[in-house]
Amino acid sequence: MYEVFLKEIKELLRDRKTLMFVVALPLLIFPIIFGAVGYMMASANLEAEQEVHKVHVIGGQNAPEFLEKLRYHKNFELINGNYDSAEDIKTAIKNEEIDAGIVIRANHNDGMTQSIWKVIFNDSARISYLYSYIEELKESYQKSVRLESFEKIGILKAEKIEYLLSPIKLEKVDTANARENWGEKLGVLLPYLLIPIVLTGAVYPAIDLGAGEKERGTLETLLLTPISRTSIVLGKFSTVLSASLATSCLTVLSMGLWLFVLRNFVEVGEFTSALSNITFFELLAMLSLLVPLAAIFSSIVLSISIYARSFKEAQNYMGPLSMLVFVPVIISVMPNMELNFKTAFIPITNIALAIKELL
Repeated sequence: MYEVFLKEIKELLRDRKTLMFVVALPLLIFPIIFGAVGYMMASANLEAEQEVHKVHVIGGQNAPEFLEKLRYHKNFELINGNYDSAEDIKTAIKNEEIDAGIVIRANHNDGMTQSIWKVIFNDSARISYLYSYIEELKESYQKSVRLESFEKIGILKAEKIEYLLSPIKLEKVDTANARENWGEKLGVLLPYLLIPIVLTGAVYPAIDLGAGEKERGTLETLLLTPISRTSIVLGKFSTVLSASLATSCLTVLSMGLWLFVLRNFVEVGEFTSALSNITFFELLAMLSLLVPLAAIFSSIVLSISIYARSFKEAQNYMGPLSMLVFVPVIISVMPNMELNFKTAFIPITNIALAIKELL
């Protein structure tokens, strides 16, 4: 078995493609993800904050102070056009003539009746602060309206006004610290990264050691040697497991390294203090959770590779397997899912929940 293991390790180290997935990918995956996602989110938010929205107001004479605030807001451009109804505004938004329309139907000073305002816009999935900007302006204008209204009915004391507006105030006292709050978020994200990478570390060596040897004709030569089939299987399995464990180690090492960089060189407030509580021993515990998972993946992919007739056929089998791995991970992020006696017996889900509990 040891001789087979040494032979396969030597062949594995000569394969640049396999080394890329076993060594390069785990080391680069976290800086690429952290850097790319962080850059894209920062760019999208900056673009959304600086975007100037074209707005048309119907009934602006009913709220002249609000209209003036809107006119001088850095994120709005007032558009004059022949838009006399909500339907006209909807059509203009669809034609991309304007971004939003505000319909003010009643004057708040007429008989103390509530003024109904409609904000018409396309609330798509892209990042946009349009509605929040309008809401901020409305709140600012509404505050002055409240003071005028209370003055009319003879209520001038600030504490009385505060009580009438909000007689009950909730004060939130969170018993969870920053570590628990951020640990919950990281615990949901990390299994999506770690578990597929552990599988990837086993897939490519297994394909080469099984289907690859069949295509090259070297498997028959190996079977002719005076080595038992059990030793051959265990030697190949040990090689695949070693590759998967190497991927796991490098992935956790990479994660620890970049968490250290973030903690010491990037100031991101509460997130920094939360990361400072993730120690080397917890990273080591996380790695130990991945060891049995690497063994399971190694045995499955090696069996599939031996069963496949060719390298391409083995690759086709690995695709559905990669998708199936995500199903137990998705189960782990469902509401109220936690590690208990029942969930501990669900493969992959138990590892994902254990990582979340650990963090």
